[in-house]
Order: sequence, then structure tokens, then C-alpha cells
Amino acid sequence: MGAPARALAPDLTVALKRLKLRAFRELAPEVLQTAKTQRWAPEEVLRTLLEAEIAARDESNLRNRVRVAQFPVVKSFDDFKLAQSSVPQASFDYICSLEWIVAKENLCLIGPAGTGKSHVLVSAGHAAVKAGMRVRYISAAELIESLYRGLADNSVGKIIDSLLRFDVVIVDELGFAPLDDHGTQLLFRFVAAAYERRSLGIASHWPFEQWGRFLPEHTTATSMLDRLLHHAVVVTTEGESFRMKEARSRGGRMRKTAKKS
Repeated sequence: MGAPARALAPDLTVALKRLKLRAFRELAPEVLQTAKTQRWAPEEVLRTLLEAEIAARDESNLRNRVRVAQFPVVKSFDDFKLAQSSVPQASFDYICSLEWIVAKENLCLIGPAGTGKSHVLVSAGHAAVKAGMRVRYISAAELIESLYRGLADNSVGKIIDSLLRFDVVIVDELGFAPLDDHGTQLLFRFVAAAYERRSLGIASHWPFEQWGRFLPEHTTATSMLDRLLHHAVVVTTEGESFRMKEARSRGGRMRKTAKKS
């Protein structure tokens, strides 16, 4: 076994701490020992330590963006069963490219429960985070509740501004509960503020022509849809719920196992 790596001089340790070069500091003793043994050029030593520091910071930033995004689950495009879905290949490829976020377009997924809307939205969010973008996931119910709380202290504008600091805001499960007039106005304020400034990812089981079922004020609903759909990728999902298919499949396997036992 080789001799243990020699600790850095105290003044170097202090200086690296002040510069917050943690990975650099932790790896330096081992790298310097290897460099001495293998006769590395000084530039190679510096390159190795800097690459380690950059990689560590990138990983830390990624973890922080994932934490801030508040995704309910981990999903990826690779896990999505495109062949079994009704999502067109061209639309899926464009969503995966994330170009719609760069162009400040919206992504609207409309269709019955269990047809892949949330999977695609959350996968897009995770992909955006990995690409270095800032993402925020929030259910429609949580969004409206947050905006309602802002009415009490006149902070609705601040809440909306804080959300629009993200490159894309994913609003899932829109329409699961009907809104009153105040809720409709609050949602409109949010969509209007995001218009041509930030991308929104929206999922709803209601077709657009039926949004009056949860948005009671027709004029506001029309104005909201006008802004939401002006620059948007719209994907309509259909078919049987993936979850129901899987449940039936599991049930069939369980019955076969029970017969054998």
C-alpha cells in the first residue's frame, strides 16, 4: 500500500475554504501525491482539481434545482411508453427538445386521467432542470390556494412574480375542482402575467371548449385561453388509463399465481 496522502498546509486549507473550493480542497492531497508519483505537468494538476470542483458544483446545483422544483415524483422521457400512448412522435420530440421553453411557448396537455399528461409534464420538468433551467411544479389547487392567501395581505403580485422567476412553471391537474369568480380572476392574473414572459406547462382532463365547467366567468375564461394558446404546443391524449391497464395486468398475474399455488 502506498503512503497516505499528505495533508495540505494549513494556510492553503484556509485559503481554499475562503474561496469555497470544497472539492478542490478535499481532493488536493490525493491528486498532489498522484501527480508527484506519476510526474504530472503542473497544468494537469490544476486541470484535474478544477474539473473536480466544477463537477461537484454542477451536481450540487442540480440537486438544488430539483429540490426547489418540488416535483411530486421522479419521471423521465425514457420511461414514457410512447408507442402505447396517443402522443404524436413529432410532438413528443419537440417537447423533449425543450425548445418550447427557450421560445417561451406553453405546453398544454389535455385528456382523460391516466393517459400520460402528468408523466410528460414532470419528465419535461426534470429534463429542463438537468439542462440548467429553473423549474417549479405546482398543482392547480396549490396555486389557487397560494394566490388566495395573497389576497389577505395584498401580496398576489409578489407571489406571481416569484413564480415567474422560473423558466417554466408546471401547473398540473387544472380543473379538478371548480373555481369561484375570485379564483378565476386570480388564475387569469397568473396566466396573463406569464404571457410571452415565461413558459407554462398545463395539464387538464377538460377539453378547452368545456373549461366553463370549472371557470364560471365566460369572458375571463376566453381571455385566459387566448393568452394560454397563442404560443402553445397542444397535445390531446386519449385512450384507456395506463394505471388501469397495469392494474388489470397485475390482477391477471396474481390470479395465475394463485392457481399454481
